Amino acid sequence: MLNNIGLPGLLLIAVVVLVLFGRGKISSLMGEVGKGITAFKKGVSDGQKEIEDASVEQARDVTPEEKTEKDKA
Repeated sequence: MLNNIGLPGLLLIAVVVLVLFGRGKISSLMGEVGKGITAFKKGVSDGQKEIEDASVEQARDVTPEEKTEKDKA
């Protein structure tokens, strides 16, 4: 059903949405969508950085712990 929507159909939908919501409402909505996408990308990159830091810390700590006098006895 959606395969038959061409350029004229998309333009008609855009005009109807513009008339219903107005230019200001659509502009503010798109601004909020942009902020959401930016926050999502920042969260993903922060998560990847945390995972990378954890793996680096794990790889760095490969030396065995020294035995204390209590363990030797």
